[in-house]
Amino acid sequence: MTTSSDSGFDCAEFALTVLDWLDDRETPSESVDATLELLANERRRLFLQVMRTYGEPLTLPDVAEEVAVRETGSSVTELSAERVANVYISLYHDHLPRLVDTNLLEYDQERDLVSPVAID
Repeated sequence: MTTSSDSGFDCAEFALTVLDWLDDRETPSESVDATLELLANERRRLFLQVMRTYGEPLTLPDVAEEVAVRETGSSVTELSAERVANVYISLYHDHLPRLVDTNLLEYDQERDLVSPVAID
């Protein structure tokens, strides 16, 4: 298994760092597995990054637009409405429920508003 030399990312080093971090905690393996599975999807990671970047409630359409920008590397004006709609549908039906269920986000369906959950 190789990693891209131009990315500067060392998968083995990252994995060992995570394992070292886990050694210092008493985390059930089921929790570790569920967390890694949750973070395995790039769109979910981008969703969480957007929410962390802004740190405040955002409408789901605004989140979808920002996720689409980050996925494509395009500007907002270059995105098609169809692309943003597809991201919105994916977030709404798949990723948002998972992130709400794990208490990472809150969702007000009436206002279509997503909020980060404060972790103490």
